[in-house]
Amino acid sequence: MRPRVLALSLALCATAAQADEGMWMPSQLPDLARQLRAAGFKGNPSDLAELTRAPMNAVVKVGGATGAFVSPDGLVLTNHHVAFGVIQYNSKPDRDLIGNGFVAADRAAELPANPDFRVLVTTGFDKVTERILAGARGKHGRAYYDAVDSASKAVVAECERDAGTRCSVANMYYGTDFYLIRQLELRDIRLVYAPPDSIGNYGDEVDNFVWPRHSGDFTLLRAYVGKDGKPADYSPDNVPYAPPGHLQVSTDPVREGDYAMLAGYPGVTFRHRMASEFTQQIEWQLPSRVALYGGLIKTVEAAGANDAEAKVRYAAQVAGFKNTLKRAQGELDGLRRSDAVKVRGDDEAAMLAWLDKQPEAKTIRADIDAAQQVLAAGAAMRERDQLLTAIRTQTQLLNTALTVQRLALERGKPDAQRESGYQQRDDALIAGRFKQVQRRYWLPVEKELLLYLLSQYKALPKAARVAEFDQVFAGEDRATLQRTLDALYAGTRLGDEAARLQAMSSDAKQLQASDDSLLKAAATLLPAVLRIEEETKAREGELLRLRPAYMRALIAYRHSQGRAVYPDANSTLRVSYGKVSTMDPRDGVRYRPLTTVQGIVEKHTGVKPFDAPKALRDAISKGDFGSTVDPELKTQTVDFLTNLDTTGGNSGSPVLDANGKLIGLNFDSNWEAVSASWMFDPRYKRAIHVDMRYMRWLLAKVYPAPHLLKEMKLPAE
Repeated sequence: MRPRVLALSLALCATAAQADEGMWMPSQLPDLARQLRAAGFKGNPSDLAELTRAPMNAVVKVGGATGAFVSPDGLVLTNHHVAFGVIQYNSKPDRDLIGNGFVAADRAAELPANPDFRVLVTTGFDKVTERILAGARGKHGRAYYDAVDSASKAVVAECERDAGTRCSVANMYYGTDFYLIRQLELRDIRLVYAPPDSIGNYGDEVDNFVWPRHSGDFTLLRAYVGKDGKPADYSPDNVPYAPPGHLQVSTDPVREGDYAMLAGYPGVTFRHRMASEFTQQIEWQLPSRVALYGGLIKTVEAAGANDAEAKVRYAAQVAGFKNTLKRAQGELDGLRRSDAVKVRGDDEAAMLAWLDKQPEAKTIRADIDAAQQVLAAGAAMRERDQLLTAIRTQTQLLNTALTVQRLALERGKPDAQRESGYQQRDDALIAGRFKQVQRRYWLPVEKELLLYLLSQYKALPKAARVAEFDQVFAGEDRATLQRTLDALYAGTRLGDEAARLQAMSSDAKQLQASDDSLLKAAATLLPAVLRIEEETKAREGELLRLRPAYMRALIAYRHSQGRAVYPDANSTLRVSYGKVSTMDPRDGVRYRPLTTVQGIVEKHTGVKPFDAPKALRDAISKGDFGSTVDPELKTQTVDFLTNLDTTGGNSGSPVLDANGKLIGLNFDSNWEAVSASWMFDPRYKRAIHVDMRYMRWLLAKVYPAPHLLKEMKLPAE
């Protein structure tokens, strides 16, 4: 029998909320109607729970982030940095779309995205907890993990019987509830409009996570389907997708105190994790991540310093490295500033003291204590696991070889029993990645990157080393490792697209007979990868079983305080609401909520990252801002600041006004708020958005695209 304290309905916990904190599931919003109206929302809060109604039916998942339809002809607005891989994919040294930008004169001129780029339209969100957990009850560890995994795959397979549908099962409240997410998978995506990097990424890493900001971080894409209206691979014969709804860009000014609401797909937050996990994050994970990614950036930049082709091919990856590094440093600084270890520790102690007075507390505490033991055991090999993951995932050809070997292994099983990511449903995505390897790979860079990671791995204590990795990557010193890598890469054909695709379709017997050096190396490494994966799944299974006790206790405790609880973010559709807001980051300093084009001129040095293009500077000097001029500031705005609750994955999320019109495009957080993935601190949490008036002005006056303004039903002046 479930302890009474754990049986409290999660819905009861949505009885109170602050207007700024919360990444709410759309289904929770009707319970927050009073708070939404008090904050200034003029629509019907119940409509926000309906994914097939405006405005939710316009919000889409774009790549690993968010975007929104802004026309009835499949025009998608997202961030420049979200679509940067698409821009880079279409760039060459003699066609520099990164530096020069791109404007498609008409639809025939729109450029196809990289083959694995997707836009997903959420069409269903259904609770399936009982079905997922039915076979797991009474099991432990790996058996519990497998039961949940098997049930999830069965639900997904059933859901994906409809062609063009992509489904997934989302874990809410750490194994307490599960939801089936149904999405239309649009595969033919094309580049329509991208400002130059010196606009879309103005300030680059210097300004990243910093206010005041002056970035035009937006790009327009278009989704296409077959003539039958169904998702299809790229074809010149495809037609623009007709979305179920689209957002109307606002032409009204934005002012301090205005209501603002954001809808998007935030990646992952950890606010409901245990106090010991906060300590581990601050004392080990973030410092080690800063060191690792700092080294990766230096290695790749040094290896490609004198090679224009290498710079283009690794531009997206290096940008990702830099963002990860700066985010990790900001998160570390922010958590220390908020005294997160003490605050979370004190909060957990108070919760456990409250719990001890509740019925069945002994049983609940037993599960919580067991979870703590599992976490402690998993920390023993954390450094090894971080390095081996980087070796596998941050390379192109080595990753390809491992993927090929894993595919052959998984294809020997019934599809339902294959590892997620290697089922038949994943073949097209894998092939898409393989087809673009040559645009993201350069031999000298990959070998240097591996040398850096392997040198760190070789410095681990002997007990943390893995025999198979030592066998493949022979040598303890750099010179010997260099010779090992030279031999490995000299004997592979995976740098050729046809060879990669042929290897992808090979069975285990064919791969065993291959003399390709990287495929042979991957065959040796795979048992170690699987062994570590087994250990990880056993831990994850136990935590999946044990964490719900902690979560139900935490939710019940919050409810006793009159506080609402939203699930930690997990890349599912969420809504945040608040206002256009100032901020006082430190004594004597106040951040005003709007920046203007004058800031672009003030920052301009003519040298990256403050190299505003001449066309932009001339337009600013001319002062012709037309209908996009701010009536109070008497100039052109660029970005604005809100207190909306966001995290990674919210990039590209539309920001709406009280009437549901599009006023901004989320692209960043301020430096003081990077730690919000772990702890929300209302003193510091702010989100940074491109003002849609700046986008309109650029399309009207600077890099003109009158046909796109007309399509979005916006004035051309």
